[in-house]
Amino acid sequence: MLYTCAHRDPLGSARAGFLDLPHGRVETPVFMPVGTNATVKAIDPEGLEELGVQIILANAYHLYLRPGAEVIRSAGGLHAFMGWRRNILTDSGGYQIFSLASLRRITEEGAEFRSHLDGSARRLTPEEVVAFQQLLGSDVLMPLDICTPPGIGEPEARQAVERTLAWAGRSLAAWKSGKAERPGGQLFGIVQGNFFPALRRQSAERTAELDFPGLAIGGLSVGESFEVFRDLLALTAEKLPADRPRYLMGVGTPEYILEAVGNGIDMMDCVFPTRTARNAQAFTRRGTLNLRNEVHRLASEPIDPGCSCPTCRRHSRSYLRHLFKSREILAAMLATRHNLHFLQALMQDIRQAIREGRFSSFKRSFLETYQMGLDEGAPDAEQ
Repeated sequence: MLYTCAHRDPLGSARAGFLDLPHGRVETPVFMPVGTNATVKAIDPEGLEELGVQIILANAYHLYLRPGAEVIRSAGGLHAFMGWRRNILTDSGGYQIFSLASLRRITEEGAEFRSHLDGSARRLTPEEVVAFQQLLGSDVLMPLDICTPPGIGEPEARQAVERTLAWAGRSLAAWKSGKAERPGGQLFGIVQGNFFPALRRQSAERTAELDFPGLAIGGLSVGESFEVFRDLLALTAEKLPADRPRYLMGVGTPEYILEAVGNGIDMMDCVFPTRTARNAQAFTRRGTLNLRNEVHRLASEPIDPGCSCPTCRRHSRSYLRHLFKSREILAAMLATRHNLHFLQALMQDIRQAIREGRFSSFKRSFLETYQMGLDEGAPDAEQ
């Protein structure tokens, strides 16, 4: 069995369990750091292992364009190529393809587009996307789908849902036929529907009817208000079967993670923690702080006094500010390690709270402190 639910919150939908994947068991709920190009930026595989990261995300679209199938095949697959011994989920790149707008054309057969690297004409079908991810040796594969932008009409959103469902069926058939040669990886279906509640429900119900080992929710946390996100997540998640893992794509801040977990979500990913770390933004239990600010120039305390990460054990805010102001590479490395440690610790606390039947009170208590914010004074004039 792919997913086992070991504990449920008595006051809601939060649940804790585990996924049994080819490269080890993954405790859930889990946050997956994003390694788009076969690397999580500013941290090496050993550092991720030391933080306890069990699964990361890579992007099949980017890897398809560079370095390409031949290079990864010759290396023995993506795990060997990047020196990562634990699990990898690969996104299909549907979001990246459809964000190209003027550079792509969508047909029943698949997506035709021009590479953002060199402008060369490319075409990907649902079958080819699955086959490439099987070649990578992905532990979790995502099918080609259509992620529509905010502001479109209901007819266009409905057409995208129908095409995504048609592609889902073709992806399933391709995955099953390829399992004999490359067994192990699990294919998840993706729910879409833009911001139309009825379409969200229909997409969730019809995707759940297909024989996917797991299910993902796409097209949320793309700029809508938190209230809209919360409502659409709730109505979508409740339509997904309880015996399969649920993955919410593109979520990586504490508020959104806690909302997702409260709706029974098991897996999340986002570039936010690592991208903001490279821009001097660090998580603390009382909100985020900007390590470039003047208030930290003489600050001898760590980023978060309650944090046990290597960065906080060894370095002061003053030193980190100096590194960022000097544009030193080490600044991004130390801040990235802290932010990922923060989320790893948060997920551990969440899982423990669910096991002990107190997730609701944990969520309330955490957010009360986190949303207090930090008083950092006036911003540094030399950002």
